[in-house]
Amino acid sequence: MPSEVSPVSQRADQRISTLVGAIAPSATLAIDAKARALRAQGVKVVSFGAGEPDFATPDYIVEAAVAAARQPASHHYTAVAGLQPLREAVAAKTARDSGLAVTAHQVVITNGGKQAIANTFLTMLDPGDEVIVPAPYWVTFPEAVALAGGVPVPVGTTVAGGFRVTVEELEAACTPRTKAILFVSPSNPTGAIYSPAEVEAIGRFAVERGLWVVTDEMYEHFVYGGRAAPSMPVLVPELAERCVVINAVSKAFAMTGWRVGWLIGPTDFVAAATNLQSHTTSNVSNVSQAAALAALTGPLDFTATMREAFGMLSGIPGVANLEPEGAFYAFPSFEGVLGRDIGGRQPQTTLDLAEVLLEQAAVAIVPGEAFGAAGYARLSYALGEDELVEGLTRLAEALGG
Repeated sequence: MPSEVSPVSQRADQRISTLVGAIAPSATLAIDAKARALRAQGVKVVSFGAGEPDFATPDYIVEAAVAAARQPASHHYTAVAGLQPLREAVAAKTARDSGLAVTAHQVVITNGGKQAIANTFLTMLDPGDEVIVPAPYWVTFPEAVALAGGVPVPVGTTVAGGFRVTVEELEAACTPRTKAILFVSPSNPTGAIYSPAEVEAIGRFAVERGLWVVTDEMYEHFVYGGRAAPSMPVLVPELAERCVVINAVSKAFAMTGWRVGWLIGPTDFVAAATNLQSHTTSNVSNVSQAAALAALTGPLDFTATMREAFGMLSGIPGVANLEPEGAFYAFPSFEGVLGRDIGGRQPQTTLDLAEVLLEQAAVAIVPGEAFGAAGYARLSYALGEDELVEGLTRLAEALGG
């Protein structure tokens, strides 16, 4: 008589968990990896892929890290939630830059913004809880919600609406399972900025509904044309007990590789998120924390220099482009060129187009499908001026512009 396979052994046969197996790879990092591989073969690739400033970290920040590396105290475990001077500096920087008054006890230092996002949703969500995610969205957001057992609910925005979601659209997306709204301004990937009135309206809607808001302020310093990007809990103080603010030194100080971010929230939430982090990574590298402390307590001159450089993109020939208001991304529509012959190929989607442009023109872009917006693509223009011009020229030539 044939033996039966028990349910336990069937489960043991499954090598990758269903949860992790369902994660979509990061399209931005995948494109960047392909570009790096081509460069290794001697191809001069212009990459508009990863959102990484083409600047070195300022010397005074590097020197602070070198000094910290020589201190024996940096060689040991430190507080899970971060070094006290850095948490205090984050609180002071937040009050200075956005007007939001918080204490060091409301801050958790994390391994980059991504861990802050993951910690936030893991701390906030129960299985089946829904999070409204305006689209186009940064690729990691829906995956982080899903990994926490939540359900991302995309709400599409349009060029005509400036890629900004309205209260009416949020209302239509709400269900009894809605727990939170994701809010990003300036936006990655579109560069859109919400006006103070729009920010306040969304905040008051969340308060009335009893919803949490997770607001990503990573690009707060990258705003153009005299615009401002107000912090939602500043405009709607009643929201503070149901709001988590995400930020990092990554963009403003060209410190993507140092991996220092943070979340700010109510004290009970921060305590729970700290407990979670104690069982995953524990403290962030002490040397990186020292570098971040130097960044946050130093001048903002370097950030202003980058902001001026990133404001140069005015459009792409043959492609419909909404001028970015903030961040350092353009999010043009390529729908008008899909199906066109490009080097003997006729890409039908922006996924196809990204592959063709990398192969034919050695230009890397990130397809809009990764951001919930087929037909579009994200171009990070955090490049040197010469490389930016060369990349746009290659793009125009490849598309027949």
